[in-house]
Amino acid sequence: MHASARVHVMNESAQDPLVEFRKVNVEGTLNLARQAAAAGVKRFIFISSIKVNGEATLPGKSFSAEDVPAPVEAYGVSKLEAEQGLYELAESTGMAVVIIRPVLVYGPGVKANFLSMMRWLSRGIPLPLGAIHNRRSLVALDNLISLIVLCIDHPRAANQTFLVSDGEDVSTTDLLRKLACALGKPARLLPVPGWLLQGIAELLGRRSLSQRLFGSLQVDISKNQALLGWKPPVSLDQGLRLTAQHFLESRNS
Repeated sequence: MHASARVHVMNESAQDPLVEFRKVNVEGTLNLARQAAAAGVKRFIFISSIKVNGEATLPGKSFSAEDVPAPVEAYGVSKLEAEQGLYELAESTGMAVVIIRPVLVYGPGVKANFLSMMRWLSRGIPLPLGAIHNRRSLVALDNLISLIVLCIDHPRAANQTFLVSDGEDVSTTDLLRKLACALGKPARLLPVPGWLLQGIAELLGRRSLSQRLFGSLQVDISKNQALLGWKPPVSLDQGLRLTAQHFLESRNS
């Protein structure tokens, strides 16, 4: 099970970021996979990224595992190239490959923007995010692990690509409300129009943040049920409660 990668670099200094991503995400992955095949490993599970599919979907439209890949950024391109190299290796060596593309993963110990949201909510800071009507898929760490474990030896998982989420899509506004509830705090959300906030964010050069907060990204995980009989064992509300509980305990320890 291979999850190591060069991921998003906030302050990128490389002259050609794609070259740096390829060194780790393509060359490193394929080097490991070749050694695994030579050692007799029967199955190689690669944790890829939904960014192979693209950066956004229209509301009500979902990415599927059968979509033509359309990565936008260097990170997504490198993950796609790694996937392609793995499938070529599977054909030449007989080692089965499983590709899993998660959406944003959250759970106990989560970092980055998700942690920032919990900090804002726990402090009671008013947020101008009370009128965002996007739709986003998330995946609890427990759900991702559940699918990975199933793919270890399920015969129908061999040489397949799967997307993974909680199966419950939410808007940024709804997510903040649910997360505040899990933290035992009121959600102080001001109903500022999303189009206005998005315009301000882009004027400030925060296009990536704008997309995450106001854009939609949904995935269709029906293939997982149809092919593997897999459904997410943890609901979105359960996953958020576990995440919030860890945050509160670590803050008070």
